[in-house]
Amino acid sequence: MSTMSAAPVSAGHHDRHEGALARLGRAVANHPWRTLAAWLVAAVVIVAGSVTAGGTLADEFTIPNSEAQTAVDLLEERFPARAGDSATLVLAAKSGRLDSSAARKTVNRALAAAAAAPEVESVGSPFTARGGDLSDDGRVAYVDVQYADPAFEIPSGAVDELQADVRATVAGTTVQAEFTGAAVEEQPETATSELLGLLAAMVILIVVFGSVIAMGLPVLLALVSLGISTALLLLLTQLTSFNTFTPILMSMIGLGVGIDYALFIVTRFRQALHDGLRPVDAAAAAIATAGRAVIFAGTTVAISISALVVIGLDFITKMGFGAAITVFTAVVAANTLLPAVLSLLGHRIDKGKVPLVKQQDDSYAGRQRTLAARWGRFVTRHAVAVTATTVVGLVVLALPVLGVQLGSSDAGSNPTSTTTRRAYDLLSDGFGPGFNGPLLVSVDQRGTPGAAARLTTAFREDPGIASVAPPVFNKAKDTAQVIVYPTTSPTSESTEALVDRLREDVVPRTLAGTGAEAYVGGETAMFQDIADRVLGRLPLFLLVAVGITLLILSMAFRSIVIALKASLTTLLSAFAAFGVLVAVFQLGWANELVGLDTTGPIESFLPVIVFSILFGLSMDYEVFLVSRIREEYVHGDEPRPAIIDGMGAIGRVVMAAALIMSVVFFSFMLAPDRATKEFGLALGVAILIDAFVVRLTLVPAVMWLLDRKAWYMPAWLDRILPRLTIEPRVTEPPTPEPTRQPIPAGAAAGGD
Repeated sequence: MSTMSAAPVSAGHHDRHEGALARLGRAVANHPWRTLAAWLVAAVVIVAGSVTAGGTLADEFTIPNSEAQTAVDLLEERFPARAGDSATLVLAAKSGRLDSSAARKTVNRALAAAAAAPEVESVGSPFTARGGDLSDDGRVAYVDVQYADPAFEIPSGAVDELQADVRATVAGTTVQAEFTGAAVEEQPETATSELLGLLAAMVILIVVFGSVIAMGLPVLLALVSLGISTALLLLLTQLTSFNTFTPILMSMIGLGVGIDYALFIVTRFRQALHDGLRPVDAAAAAIATAGRAVIFAGTTVAISISALVVIGLDFITKMGFGAAITVFTAVVAANTLLPAVLSLLGHRIDKGKVPLVKQQDDSYAGRQRTLAARWGRFVTRHAVAVTATTVVGLVVLALPVLGVQLGSSDAGSNPTSTTTRRAYDLLSDGFGPGFNGPLLVSVDQRGTPGAAARLTTAFREDPGIASVAPPVFNKAKDTAQVIVYPTTSPTSESTEALVDRLREDVVPRTLAGTGAEAYVGGETAMFQDIADRVLGRLPLFLLVAVGITLLILSMAFRSIVIALKASLTTLLSAFAAFGVLVAVFQLGWANELVGLDTTGPIESFLPVIVFSILFGLSMDYEVFLVSRIREEYVHGDEPRPAIIDGMGAIGRVVMAAALIMSVVFFSFMLAPDRATKEFGLALGVAILIDAFVVRLTLVPAVMWLLDRKAWYMPAWLDRILPRLTIEPRVTEPPTPEPTRQPIPAGAAAGGD
């Protein structure tokens, strides 16, 4: 059987699309100025509301039913002075010792300035070993600057004022002052990443369209939808809190999906124009076809993100919710704002031809000559070898996942230009690597006054503990906090083992029979609890995400085989991408290329968030590709020729969309903080693997091998599943032609 089929029999039926989407597309295209005015009013209202009534973002972490959370809750109830977060002031002598006469005076002035800073509850001293200490060589000291509130409740600018006041007192002296701690936040700068990502996307769009006008539409749509979704998020902060990382995640997703969704619709619009339709009809046809797939793709993203609820961590759920807002806004803009602009532009969309860049021939015959169509023919001719090779390759890439360590990056992975990294290095040099990740043990010693002291003695005997600070008691003496400093760094597996040992052995054994209770908390223990929660509920999360999407794809494509294939191949993509992530960030393979000089665990909350986003985005490419193949199939193609026709019609766009989204994600690897780099690499690699290795290689090969079986649906399941179709409906089914010949390039072929 020939792999080249001719113009699809659906040609010429663009103007006969019916249904709600077709009516929406035609209404918007017929009244573009009204649509633009409505969008302008909505944007002004939303942005103005966010400026006047929008709240602020807060890094609030709660882990219900965890020991670290219980430790915090105990202090909040009975020792509120220790329940707040702290900043650590690190002082270092550029020469000599800090306890020399001149340096000591400078240190005392710095302590006085810290105590006078706004919102500060108390300040320790390195010379009394209360809330501070001096290293053995006298070169480095630290001081706890205690706040009454958690970091996310400390007024904006209070910590900045603390740093400015202290630095002013040591300026021109031999004393260096740096800051770290939970209260000291350094927000990652992502503006450069966003700009570079947009510039790279524009270059790809220029190559795809060969027109400045066509290139500008997807970029403009992405910026508009991202701006509105960010304003919506700020409005919602009046109702609930969102993590400060949420806008960064929204930028990654918003720029990627905004450009991609517009790219698919603009491409379909240009194809309809090149096939002879009027601009209004072409806009309506684009919404009834590509717009339908965009809505379905956006829905799969929202569904996969909603599965984050089962993890049971509020901040993870809300980060996913922020991403869902961005996707929803992009879908609405692509299906309403974009067709209005397209109908106004009409054939002018091809204006602004770029020199040396050839404009694509979007007629049927031209699509058959594309790289995607040629690749589709190659893949299907060698379907068995391609399937085996790609599956083995994906499994090999996924192997590092078997040794994944979840946890949290610390200030030691920050750039050396930041105060937190300089403070981290000074503390490590002066007090040992474990000093940067203290364990905060909350002790409930009602009825057992000596419980905290007994624990302190027991902790000092553990070989994994470098030092233990004297217990700090509340006024009633019934609650205490003991600060434990491990011998190893916060990201070390030895520190993780220490937390488990204290919780499961040392604390129970020491307090046995006393009636007292103690809970091991602190940032290191908290992120370990997050990792345990994520790993414990990961199977349920995968079951929900994969199960719901499997059901929806079965309804849409009326094929249980297509749905199963999509779910399994997406799992392969995800684990292969995570394998690359673990190899770079945890094992250190080429980590200098991403701007890191240390290795460490993968952020504990990253796997489920990345997987939920990837599962949704990979379904985008599955929907765009397979829906176009199905469209050719239900409109008259045999199953195998439909694969080639679908690849020729949409494959080039899938390639461009994947490149655009991946470069947007990769651009965020330029951000200084480790978490943003991890997200950028994981999502960028995942998109490349999923689009090029899975959707454009493995999927057509498998579908070719399955032939008609690819569209198998059990009769009983077909009866009970609601009917949800992606391919557009037409007023009358087209009549297949007995013999179809390729249409010469440049000839009008009607619609596709």
